[in-house]
Amino acid sequence: MSEFLPPARVRAILRLAQPSARLFLPGLAAGVASALSAVALLATSAWLITRAAEQPPILYLSMAIVGVRAFALGRSAFRYLDRLTSHDAAFRQLAALRVGVFERILPLAPAGLANTRRGDLLTRLVRDVDDLQDFPLRVVQPLATAGVLTVVSVLGVWLLSPLAALGLALCLVLAGVLGTAASGSVAAGSERELAPLRGDLADRVLELVENIDVLTAFGVLDSRLEGLVGADDRLRRATLRRSVGVGIQGAVLSLFAGAATVVALLAGFGGLSGGSLPGPDFAVIVLVPMAVFEIFAVVPAALGAWRQVRSSAQRVADAVPTTVPREIPIENDADSGQDAVASAISAQPALLLSGVGASWPGATEPGVSGVTLRLGPGERVHLAGPSGAGKTTLAQVLVRFLDYTGSYTLDGVEANTLAPSAVRRAVGLCEQQPWLFDDSIRQNLLFARETASDDDLLAVLDRVGLGDWTAQRGGLDARVGERGALVSGGQAQRIALARALLADFPVLVVDEPTANVDEAQGDRLVRDILATAAEDGRAVLLISHTPVPDELITARVTLPA
Repeated sequence: MSEFLPPARVRAILRLAQPSARLFLPGLAAGVASALSAVALLATSAWLITRAAEQPPILYLSMAIVGVRAFALGRSAFRYLDRLTSHDAAFRQLAALRVGVFERILPLAPAGLANTRRGDLLTRLVRDVDDLQDFPLRVVQPLATAGVLTVVSVLGVWLLSPLAALGLALCLVLAGVLGTAASGSVAAGSERELAPLRGDLADRVLELVENIDVLTAFGVLDSRLEGLVGADDRLRRATLRRSVGVGIQGAVLSLFAGAATVVALLAGFGGLSGGSLPGPDFAVIVLVPMAVFEIFAVVPAALGAWRQVRSSAQRVADAVPTTVPREIPIENDADSGQDAVASAISAQPALLLSGVGASWPGATEPGVSGVTLRLGPGERVHLAGPSGAGKTTLAQVLVRFLDYTGSYTLDGVEANTLAPSAVRRAVGLCEQQPWLFDDSIRQNLLFARETASDDDLLAVLDRVGLGDWTAQRGGLDARVGERGALVSGGQAQRIALARALLADFPVLVVDEPTANVDEAQGDRLVRDILATAAEDGRAVLLISHTPVPDELITARVTLPA
């Protein structure tokens, strides 16, 4: 029973995938009408052919002739309307589902996703979300259509032969139960495993593509390729097992479709020989089960699709929890945050930490604790400490990616009373590994200030020491490569600094700018960062485990190991 009753957080995701009644019901009605037209077409055709063999006056056949034409046209027309309206509803809801998933995951990013594999997360947010469109299309609507068709068909046959109707109903029930059980015994595990296996394969492919140079240099490329082949083989075998289950299911349905026909024959012979069942009616009760089973075949398939949809919904729910971890600050209303920061925080705010601590989501120990420092307008503070002391954790706190204990104020206003986005308009972060988009230099700068002109961009690049480099590369249209593959670590840091200058943060947190450059370049980079930032009187918190000359800074703070 638990297989068909998902937990509440999975049901919440499924509700996002199900279109509203206003969008869903027209497609369902068209689907039911198409299915009923298909059965009515076969029944009317069987009656017409058999009755025509008796050579009655044409007047007795005219309604059946019109019915055959009407049901034939109706089956195609309603089928088209079904596909048009149901898929339109599912695709519209899929867009809303994507937005809903991203809205739920945004509060977690980036700190709450630090331990999530990128390839698997990508699969959850793309392929698994795509699979959720099967919920209305391949689960809810087919089951509802088959249910209505089964009831109407059995009642219709009952009017002609109660015994044949009972046989049809029994065969439908047995086909549904045994077909589902037989298919599930072979394919249920595979249907649940498909989504996780796809995520594992995507993660391995992404790791291989992104780190092929490192893997090659250390001689482990072949072992990673073997792991990739193994993941692909597991996915292939799961897909094959699902296909075998579909085949078994089809065999069971064919068996009971034949059994329903045999039961109808046996039930009809008595009435036919006794004269209580006319020949045309006999043809109807014998042939109708074929049409009914053709449409009823979607039931076991829908239950198989349900297992796969449920697995995808579970993975999406795991990536998008219903509650935000307590370590992640919740975004307040943006407008109130803007008003608060505009009225309470000056253009050059003073930042004060007193006994600040923070933890990462799921961690058993705090990432940093007991930090006290002051960063006033125009001041340059060097925050040092050994690896693991919590320097990056503190940087995440300052831009409100992580919540904190203790006191953290901007111009005397406690940061946790402001919207995190409002704090980030005052405090900017140059991260340890700046993210560069696979685009031009221009586009990597413009998102910091969309209204900036090319002259503005060239001016800020010149300020951070990249003016000549940009010109040598061919100007602002030069591409930086995927994740900045075509630029060095120091150049990436300078581009990140240029973005921060364009955004005009009054307080700038620079996290380990020398982590990916050699010592000589690191010294020049630190000097340029501090000198450039000081030109506009902004405050700078330089987080670095490497020494910084006294003349470049106004204060030092060292975190204990």
